[in-house]
Amino acid sequence: MSRHTDHAAHAGWGTAISATLHCLTGCAIGEVLGMTIGTATGLSDVATIALSVTLAFAFGYALTARRIRRTGLPLRQAIRIALVADTLSIAVMELVDNLALVSIPGAMDAGITSAVFWLSLAGALAIAFVVTVPVNRWLISRGRGHAVMPRAAHH
Repeated sequence: MSRHTDHAAHAGWGTAISATLHCLTGCAIGEVLGMTIGTATGLSDVATIALSVTLAFAFGYALTARRIRRTGLPLRQAIRIALVADTLSIAVMELVDNLALVSIPGAMDAGITSAVFWLSLAGALAIAFVVTVPVNRWLISRGRGHAVMPRAAHH
């Protein structure tokens, strides 16, 4: 493999990690907020997860659209790009995160003052990050995902 090819592969993984960290930020805000609200108010596990996923998508899209708007694009166009750039990444992250969370014994029943609640949530998000990086790498290598974002929004 040539030095140029090695550099291109490394840059692709770096971009994928950056895109996934960005995705994780929106997902984590929504996930933590949804899990906290759902747990504190006594919602069922299904309702809590639905709230968390909805908020994760909302915050993920909002953060991306905000970043894109800084390039000068109109809000409507920024939202369209955010939907294209983030949908699969957020979906994978949320699927893995919530499957991990419900697989941890006692996590969904732990109260918000419990270390089990917070450690389970952090662990589930970490697992989701690791699984989502290759998904974003694959998307970017095919000109999709964060590859569709305006150049100035990458910085």
